[in-house]
Amino acid sequence: MRVYESHPLPPLPGTEPARRGLFVDRWGTLLVEPDEDGSDHIRFHEGAIDALFQAHRAGWLVYIIGNEPEVAFGQRSDEEWRLIEEVYLGELAANGVAVRRQYACLDHPQGAQGHRHDSVFLLPNTGLFFHAAHNDGIAVDKSWVIGDSTLELVAGWRAGMHVAGVRTGRGLSDAEFHVDAEFVAEDLASAVLGTLGRRPVELT
Repeated sequence: MRVYESHPLPPLPGTEPARRGLFVDRWGTLLVEPDEDGSDHIRFHEGAIDALFQAHRAGWLVYIIGNEPEVAFGQRSDEEWRLIEEVYLGELAANGVAVRRQYACLDHPQGAQGHRHDSVFLLPNTGLFFHAAHNDGIAVDKSWVIGDSTLELVAGWRAGMHVAGVRTGRGLSDAEFHVDAEFVAEDLASAVLGTLGRRPVELT
């Protein structure tokens, strides 16, 4: 007896669903800023991990983004940063959240020795979004950036992406750049609901 394996035909060109990226700011959006509670412990904002798990299950590619000026200017060592990465990325992985890539810019043109470099990944530059588009095939016009400051949102807007703000962290109070978020939610969990087409908690 012969057994024939069935191989489905590939989809017609142009009919494949677009790959979408969800670019989440690190401090203030995903993680509680260390100085907010006077603690050095790595803490996630409430509901953040479950929200990213839901996005991952819905087919989104999850990216964590943000500049790390403390490292760039020598206020935090490379080893301390590696430990922080290990803790929060490990916690996400343990809860079923597959982070496609982490973009953490540790350099700055006026940074400390060893980190005194310009970079296309330094927000508000747009290099990280086009790196993800080139390497992972995401459609930037169908992808989202979620953040608590105008820095990451204006970078996403410049790249042609959708942008959403959150009230945690800086709550867009920095006003460093002018950018109109498509909506502003209470926190990351509510913002992810908006990107998934569910009802976000919006501010008036």
